Amino acid sequence: MNYSLIIHILGIVTQLCGCFMLLPAVTGLFYRETKHALIYLILGILCAALGSLLRLCKSKNSTFFAKEGFVAVTLSWGLLSLIGAIPFYATGNIPYYHDALFEIISGLTTTGSSILTNVEALSHANLIWRSFSHWIGGMGVLVFILAILPMTGGSTMNLMKAESPGPSVGKLVPKMQQTAVLLYAIYIAMTVLELILLLCGGMPFFDALCHTFGTAGTGGFGIKGDSLSSYSPYLQNVVTVFMILFGINFTFYYYILIRKLRDALRMEEVRTYLLLMLAAMLLITVNLTQKGFGSASSNFQMAAFQVASVMTSTGYATTDFNLWPQFSRTLLILLMFIGACAGSTGGGLKVSRFLIYVKQVKKELIQQIHPKRVHVLKLEGKALPHTVVHSCNTLLMAYTLLFAFSMLLLSLDGFDFTTNFTAVLATLNNIGPGLNVVGPCGNFSEFSVLSKVVLMFDMLAGRLELIPLLILFHPDTWKK
Repeated sequence: MNYSLIIHILGIVTQLCGCFMLLPAVTGLFYRETKHALIYLILGILCAALGSLLRLCKSKNSTFFAKEGFVAVTLSWGLLSLIGAIPFYATGNIPYYHDALFEIISGLTTTGSSILTNVEALSHANLIWRSFSHWIGGMGVLVFILAILPMTGGSTMNLMKAESPGPSVGKLVPKMQQTAVLLYAIYIAMTVLELILLLCGGMPFFDALCHTFGTAGTGGFGIKGDSLSSYSPYLQNVVTVFMILFGINFTFYYYILIRKLRDALRMEEVRTYLLLMLAAMLLITVNLTQKGFGSASSNFQMAAFQVASVMTSTGYATTDFNLWPQFSRTLLILLMFIGACAGSTGGGLKVSRFLIYVKQVKKELIQQIHPKRVHVLKLEGKALPHTVVHSCNTLLMAYTLLFAFSMLLLSLDGFDFTTNFTAVLATLNNIGPGLNVVGPCGNFSEFSVLSKVVLMFDMLAGRLELIPLLILFHPDTWKK
């Protein structure tokens, strides 16, 4: 274990966290929230100083392997969470540190689950920090570091693999740093475009910035108690479109940029993602219309928004879908499991894994009927390596075990099965809202401290896709 290099990386992350504090500090000064602005400013300075001390720990060997990559990424996210929770607690907006920690972990992991009963009581500084945490966590902190700081050795791929969601991660261009720069360039460009379109629709700048951060990171923290339901249909439609766009594999946009439209259209995952989303929108529209929830056009708008919000794991809401018919709610739960595309800012198991699981079942059926036939699993027209299939199966088993264990611990609080099931589903898949107590109009404040700790662990495990977090608990990880 290359401890020196890991500590050095943690120093960079701490300094970066200090830089992030400037935005809420400036926001606090602008809205004359002097006390809150000062807290963010002091914390930013302390982070810069602590980060500088940690960076003094340098290693002669700058190459590290997958194990170090997993540990560095997991500890970085843990450190960011511990620091990021301090302003919520220090300003008094969230009186208990464990609740503040829940809120910032939910923000950084782009989950959007909240313990707040009155979000509008937060200061502007805390609101912008809360939403900005989505944008920070959406693409990944270590990916950002790779984009701005050159790191020697080909092992930087291990950082990207540990933090980027999906069954496989590769280089878009020859150098890893160039790949990170390209990903963030696309991310920033799409963020700016959404912000402009929201401003054109008359949304106030502060509101537009917060909601853009939440959409880009597919996080879903709102700044109003009713989320986005009080905004105009135009603004809701803009958010719907960008939720869908941020849930698409960023490789798709890369192909478009280099004018390889044929390669972009060949991406089976993207086609399946859009097809599943459209089918769910139409089915829910028909179900709502049949049950007398309104006109077909208004129902389609609601269905499109909620399907996009749930499948991309954003978590915004324009209506209380907890009151929808059972068929529509069940369909939303199924979409929570599938999630968005790999290589996007969305959560869930990912469409690519869903395709792999379906193809595995199909292969097994064919082999039972034709034992001598050779059937190769393919995705995007390419044969899938055994290692990718194996890692997908391993993740599903770990996911199932963690889901069951989390459900068992949450049951100690005495809530109904639907509340517990969807609470774990919403946090482990980084969705945000669930059903019943944790529905769009509810929150997670009523859970015990133990349950909140379990759900915080689930949020981190879901964002890092389990293995990087679980590997910390294996004794061999810490051996030299």
